[in-house]
Amino acid sequence: MNITRIEVQNYRLLKNFSIDIEKELSLVIGKNNCWKTSLLTVLDKFLNGTANSFSFNDFNLDYKKELRENIEGLTSTITEATGIKLKVFIEYTDRDNLSSISKLMMDLDPTNNKICLLFEYILTIDELTKIKVDYNTFKTLETAKTNPKDINYFLSNNYTKYFSLKKKSVELGNDNIFIDIEKEKISLKDIINYKYIKANRDVSNKELDKSLSSLSSKIYEGIETDEVHQTNIDKFKEALCDTDSSLDIVYEDLFETTIDKVKKFGGIRPDDTKITITSSLQHKDLLKWNTTVKYLHDDVHLPENYNGLWYMNLISMIFEVEILINEFKRTKYEKPADINLLFIEEPEAHTHPQMQYVFIKNIKALLKDCICRHDWENRDLQYIISTHSSHIVAESEFDDIKYLKRDKNSVLAKNLKDLQKEYTEVGEDQNYKFLKQYLTLHRAELFFADKAIFIEWDTERILLPAMMKKIDQDNPDNPLLSQNISIIEVWNYSHIFEKFIDFFGIKSLIVTDIDSAKSDRTKCKVDDINAIMTTNSSLHFFYGNTNTLSDFKSKALEDLKLKKDETTKKWINNTNWYLVCVYQTKENNSNSTEYHARSFEDSFFHLNRQFIIDNKDTFKSLKNIDYFEDITKDVYELAEKCIDKKPAFAIEVLLNSKIDEVTGKNFSNWQTPAYINQGLLWLKD
Repeated sequence: MNITRIEVQNYRLLKNFSIDIEKELSLVIGKNNCWKTSLLTVLDKFLNGTANSFSFNDFNLDYKKELRENIEGLTSTITEATGIKLKVFIEYTDRDNLSSISKLMMDLDPTNNKICLLFEYILTIDELTKIKVDYNTFKTLETAKTNPKDINYFLSNNYTKYFSLKKKSVELGNDNIFIDIEKEKISLKDIINYKYIKANRDVSNKELDKSLSSLSSKIYEGIETDEVHQTNIDKFKEALCDTDSSLDIVYEDLFETTIDKVKKFGGIRPDDTKITITSSLQHKDLLKWNTTVKYLHDDVHLPENYNGLWYMNLISMIFEVEILINEFKRTKYEKPADINLLFIEEPEAHTHPQMQYVFIKNIKALLKDCICRHDWENRDLQYIISTHSSHIVAESEFDDIKYLKRDKNSVLAKNLKDLQKEYTEVGEDQNYKFLKQYLTLHRAELFFADKAIFIEWDTERILLPAMMKKIDQDNPDNPLLSQNISIIEVWNYSHIFEKFIDFFGIKSLIVTDIDSAKSDRTKCKVDDINAIMTTNSSLHFFYGNTNTLSDFKSKALEDLKLKKDETTKKWINNTNWYLVCVYQTKENNSNSTEYHARSFEDSFFHLNRQFIIDNKDTFKSLKNIDYFEDITKDVYELAEKCIDKKPAFAIEVLLNSKIDEVTGKNFSNWQTPAYINQGLLWLKD
């Protein structure tokens, strides 16, 4: 038995939110402030909390606006019970024990193996009528005051009078047919057991901190009644009993003076008040206050707070997992719940990247091992891990990943395995395989980026941050380098990423080459009389296979802005664009010489030929360096015959860069090609 889907309405940014839950791990990812924590807390408030768990700030902003307008009589859109809702979809099989959920089943159809639990913090229509009356009375009283309170004040201080908590089992597709869980006195504790480990874990490496040591007593509490450990538990208790007996004799002498004083002053007659002080070592308290976690370094045991914070955090999570597994397991007289759901929030917090790899690689095995050590009677453990760590994503299965994306006042969730369907449907399985391998192995940070730049070669990758810096120096508002931008090297295969770009809606700049060629596809200068086409596959894909070289030469930036049409599934020019391809354009250099480059290299040489000449002794990556001073050699020839090692050339550009002594600007002695400048300025805004 397991949860297959969770739906949330009107809770913070989870306005109309739904997410599929895997049988084992569901890895929830997304950029900062996409409200991954809200998923954790809404589950906790409905599954573990009470009506008092909800605050007024938990309501979605759009919902609060709608509620205000209905109460004030501006609109009448609320026609049925409304509020915060959580739906939990559960699926069971023949191997499951159905005794706990039998009262929740809406029918006896053997083909229906699903139930839907609905939790509501709800405002009924009757209560809405009451709140309108009460607000009008409040408004009348406030009108006479100097500083009258508004409707926001009224709602935030009185909402608990009108909203109430409801728990139901509803028919799939029809919430009006339901079983009232509370009226039927059905206990949910044996159906769903939800626990979590939050990101703000109680771990520090302060001098007196013993947070790890205190967790050891909690682990003991969980295993004290476990038959697997019974032999060792008995030995522990027996040792404590022997110690108590020995200490009783010591205490008799140690506290003799104190006991005599009590005898003398404690009553009317001698020995009227007689006490003894005995040893009573309680094993739980003993562990809590006297067990110390230490770590071994060069055969020396050092205190836990000497460890790095990332190690302590990792160890703390392992301890907490052990504690929660024991709580899921319950005592030897109780069976685990039918569904056991664990939420681990941001395990990367305070954790070194290498530790993040270690954690995600071992968490599945760790949890399986914990379950296997106990008899769960065919019950499983589902767990959700939220993260914005590219290192954790890189070590995870694609099918486990759920991507959360913010959209105004709401959040959307997408399954990465749904992305596979988009590639498969058009016969691009190989492209999906490449994308999956490339992202997980090399560029998992793209999942967390606000914007992306797709480039072809190492040269652009090395120089692009410097070019972005140059843009920021001239345009300091909203600087590029402070934005969350991922730079991805894709060679001439940016079109393979197009479904990924559309799926995530990430604003993307593709920096590519115009790649002019003759009819036989041999490359040539852009202005060659026989140049009639471009061989660039990305330009063909995004702008249509029939476009000729002259079409691309005549396109302005506005013509290059694209959005994918949902009907035709093709990229079209659109005012709501979020993708742009830029390539070389015709431009003048400092000598007013006009030239249309074919590649990045001849574009850069056209603008910065003198820069190369001035520093020619340090450009070891360039061959035929004398060509730059030979005016008979054009920049196309320089690009063809002088580039030896592209990455080394890019590094040497940076090494020879200078700061302008007057303006203080970096990289002042060379220019960025116009097409890259245009693209970066578009992406910046």
